[in-house]
Amino acid sequence: METRIKKTYVCRNISDYNLLTAVPHHYVLQVGDVGVFEVLEIGKHSRVQAASKLNATIIEGDRIMAAFGTRYATAQIEGYMPDHVDQELHILGAGGTVGVVRSMHTNYERVGPTTLRLVGLVTDMDGHVINTKKMEQRRMTRFSTTGGSSAKVILSLGSSMDSGKTTSAAYLVHGLKKAGKRVAYIKLTGTIYTKDADLAYDLGADISTDFGEFGFPSTYLCNEKELLDLYASLISIVMPEDPDYIIMEIADGLYERETKMLLTNPGFISTIDGVMFSAGDSLAAIQGIEVLNKWGIYPDCIGGLFTTSPLLIQEVRDNTFVPVYTIHELAHGNIATGIFQRKLELVRSGA
Repeated sequence: METRIKKTYVCRNISDYNLLTAVPHHYVLQVGDVGVFEVLEIGKHSRVQAASKLNATIIEGDRIMAAFGTRYATAQIEGYMPDHVDQELHILGAGGTVGVVRSMHTNYERVGPTTLRLVGLVTDMDGHVINTKKMEQRRMTRFSTTGGSSAKVILSLGSSMDSGKTTSAAYLVHGLKKAGKRVAYIKLTGTIYTKDADLAYDLGADISTDFGEFGFPSTYLCNEKELLDLYASLISIVMPEDPDYIIMEIADGLYERETKMLLTNPGFISTIDGVMFSAGDSLAAIQGIEVLNKWGIYPDCIGGLFTTSPLLIQEVRDNTFVPVYTIHELAHGNIATGIFQRKLELVRSGA
């Protein structure tokens, strides 16, 4: 019986292809190269996100189609491109990112990564290796600080992974929609998996998208130009919906390589109209604000996981003048629009 190949989400646009099983040992893999892999042993990942967005269970012996990439996730996995095609490989992300794990959070050390072996590289009809990033390269837009978006771009930043920035962003989307605004959500960086963008859409976004739109298995180790062009490209995707606001989430914490690269880039920051910062506890909230202030960024509000504790809320309010909002307050239409109104008025007036 022929083994069915389970196509992961990052490979959703691949249709006609051949399989090159005799891959030269010296072939230099690139981020986005597509392969078919055999599952050797189930570890952390027992499911992958299929092309349909549904989660597909995988077991030993299964074959999956996925793309090579990297991952930086402080609460989960650190992973990189393999040195050669014959080494043991691992699932780095459920959306279809494959590489080699360097470290894992202690929560997952005992179970370990799900291990794979490369069956073959996926090629087009001319024998060229299919690369998910190269497939979408012609659709990319060059970044420019002139002639920017008419929508108000609001960044959702966090002190670390799992600090509450996705939830805060989604509830802000909901609040703005209740106020009658048209709202887009963009996740600019991370490892491909549609959960965050789907949450924002479920809570009312008129359009919701992420970096996976342009074939990125992840954005870890992208260069600055590539990140800025990706930003411009995602803006171009949502603008036909004529949004009043674009809520843009950047993954992981402030010190993560790509996050810091963007936040310290004057051209990028010049296109931003507001900032919402999320943190897991009061110290992270206060220190995060100080870090952002040193970079010339002054958040309009603070939220995140710490707002589940009234005591932590009070600690933050006692030590900063930046307003604190819970997700329920963000979801209130009048509050959501009011958070950024004064700053936007100052921008419009040229003050």
